[in-house]
Amino acid sequence: MSAPAAPRAAFRAQSAGFRLHERACRSGLSCWLALPDRPRPGARPLIAVHGIGRAARLKAETFAARAAAQGRAVIAPLYDEAFWNGYQRAVAPRRADLALLELLKDLRAEGVVDAAGFDLFGYSGGAQFAHRFALLYPHLVGRLSLGAAGWWTFPDAAPYPYGLGGDGWGARMAAGLPRFLGLDIVVTIGAQDCEPDDATRRGEAIDAQQGVDRLTRARAWVAALREAAAARALAPPRIRLAVLPDAGHDFADCAAAGDGLLVTLTLGDAS
Repeated sequence: MSAPAAPRAAFRAQSAGFRLHERACRSGLSCWLALPDRPRPGARPLIAVHGIGRAARLKAETFAARAAAQGRAVIAPLYDEAFWNGYQRAVAPRRADLALLELLKDLRAEGVVDAAGFDLFGYSGGAQFAHRFALLYPHLVGRLSLGAAGWWTFPDAAPYPYGLGGDGWGARMAAGLPRFLGLDIVVTIGAQDCEPDDATRRGEAIDAQQGVDRLTRARAWVAALREAAAARALAPPRIRLAVLPDAGHDFADCAAAGDGLLVTLTLGDAS
């Protein structure tokens, strides 16, 4: 991890109901914070994880107003490209999961948040990180919202990161799968995100397992979770797939689609 930095907060913007800050913490992982003017004690913050474009500020801004109306903070960590290349896998090549936990520890120590758990959102590469993090730490996550992941870790015996097979990280995530299947999970994907592009991982094996484009892969993963729950005689998972009209892979388009459906599904009502 990059060298720890002393806590700092740079005031950047203010809007009705919230304040937007950029902050670096002792953990060394910086973030954008959208803090409500009227925080609700014990309210779960939303952690919003960017894709490979590293647009952390945009993630914080997108959810800020609705979260502020609920008295909730938005935390958008920034996994800089120089150090955190590959953060999408959560545990390799560096422990992006531990960096996030340290960031939250710092923010709690500073009184920024006071809840033990959080809701977790990720978009594109951030959705890859988020669902793998939640498989490792399902006890920490309330609602899990996943937007337009390029590819997924499936609940099958394929070697990690394609599945939960093997004796390493796949086995550790498999141990958390029953609790993971009990989470409130939302998957969003643009209706036009149905063509592979240069950022789409391709190959004979992954295409056969998941499909060739993000829309097909999202549908396949949701179906696989439902099948995994049924195979374990678990209650049907609380998982919803929402296809966003007139949107492709651009985050801003997806956030605006359907009168802000992505934001509504991610934050829900006050919680």
